[in-house]
Amino acid sequence: MAPATVYRNATVFTGDAAIPPRESFAVQEGRILAVGDLATVRGAAGSDAREIDLGGAFAAPGITEGHAHMLMLGEALSKVQLRDAATVGEVQERIAAARAAQPDAQRVTGVSWRFDIFAEGERPTAAMLDAVVADVPVLLDANDLHSCWVNTAALEAMGITRDTPDPVGGEIVRDERGEATGFLLETAAVKYAWGYLDRVASDADRDRYLATAFDAYVATGVTGASEMSFGHADLAAYRRVLDRDGRLPFPVNAHWLLTASGDLETDLAEVAEVARLRDEVAAQYGDAWLRIVGVKFILDGVIDACTAAMRAPYANGALPGPIWEREFALPVAVAADAAGLQFALHAIGDEASTIALDMVQECIRVNGPDAHRRPRVEHLESVADDTIARMAALGVTASMQPVHCDPAVLDNWQAVLGDERADGGFPWHKFRDAGVRLALGTDAPTAPHEAADNLFIALTAKSALERERAAYHPERVFGPEEAVEAFTLGTAYATKRDHEAGRIAAGYRAHVVVWAANPLTDAPETLLGSSARLTLVDGEVAYRAAE
Repeated sequence: MAPATVYRNATVFTGDAAIPPRESFAVQEGRILAVGDLATVRGAAGSDAREIDLGGAFAAPGITEGHAHMLMLGEALSKVQLRDAATVGEVQERIAAARAAQPDAQRVTGVSWRFDIFAEGERPTAAMLDAVVADVPVLLDANDLHSCWVNTAALEAMGITRDTPDPVGGEIVRDERGEATGFLLETAAVKYAWGYLDRVASDADRDRYLATAFDAYVATGVTGASEMSFGHADLAAYRRVLDRDGRLPFPVNAHWLLTASGDLETDLAEVAEVARLRDEVAAQYGDAWLRIVGVKFILDGVIDACTAAMRAPYANGALPGPIWEREFALPVAVAADAAGLQFALHAIGDEASTIALDMVQECIRVNGPDAHRRPRVEHLESVADDTIARMAALGVTASMQPVHCDPAVLDNWQAVLGDERADGGFPWHKFRDAGVRLALGTDAPTAPHEAADNLFIALTAKSALERERAAYHPERVFGPEEAVEAFTLGTAYATKRDHEAGRIAAGYRAHVVVWAANPLTDAPETLLGSSARLTLVDGEVAYRAAE
């Protein structure tokens, strides 16, 4: 057996907010050997252990990213970045510059434009993009990744005409003549824009996207991820890594993205296929690195585009229905649950989260109670008090993303709600008070993937993007210990890996991050822009910051 390694002179957060920090820990053969005072840890490690002085740094369990889109993040990092573009003109300038810089490129892609760059009542159009790039397709994902803004060449490349039907749960926005305007909402963006990009991408492209995402995450202290848009192309990319290396850079827990078809038999057949693939992957690779743990339902859209399912109308009078109607959502959830598939339920509007809990309750009614079910609801941006109480009673985890309520991206969000709901979003404190388990993540690339900036927002309710912004309801913020727990042990619990991850405790896999700042004692502002100093996966160095 290889000698142990003792990490000493540190503030060691074990993953449990109720346990005071320790001063050292030891790693051997990929597992935590001991944690505690230095004498105790040295005694467990033995005389032949090597020692590493962490210089008083803060160490914690590695972050399990609570909500990730791995290939999409890797791809997004190579796109034209638009999150900080303040006007339509600035978007146009960046797209034109990208085209000029790569005149041989077959298309221009961008990501993260914000709805508040448009004048009141204005929406994205192909003409706005045609004015600067008309010769190749241009496809720009919105900040929330629930809509896509495209030019005329992209509409033609995707095969969209006036006769192209809207898919279930989506819309090809059209003008008064019935012609597509260049704005695709919800499943229309998924089917046509993403489908087109998927067709033109090569396996080498996807392998590069996946490697880029892993590299980006380990640099910010992530040692595990909940993949929330898994599909056949993703599985093939992961298999290529596993076949080549026998492992992944860190463990991934995948939720297969179900598409609402409007036909129950089709939906049930997809659930059966996911269960088959889960078993096949487990038999071939085991579950140490990749698990198809469940399925994901996107129950509604987003508030910014007025496509989230709400109990009351938006300020403009719109009241859209859900993407998954109850007549399909409930039986498909029951089938997935019976197959042992955990479900993650995207629900941003208060009506969507009501449907989500109806699905959980139906599974309990039909399939019976099950302590290992661990259903989770994703996002919960506008949620009713009665829903929070039901989540506590049903044991449902709230998977939320502080970066989604960065004040810099809330102007349009608040405006389209237009009433008291605009000031009642993201009620972390109500979940905590009700005893609902919380798992925090980023939902990258719909938001920045950096863990330290995400933690800063959780601690302050301030903006990591525009420092001069006032905090959005700071009464909601987390205490430092409970925030770090929600990023580590909370997310490990949500992914059903809390028996091996989320803690620095004897016997656990040695997934550890040493931070550049101490969130327990330093001013939260010191977190901004910081990264990991050291990231360990199974005790091996996955990332080390340059001195």
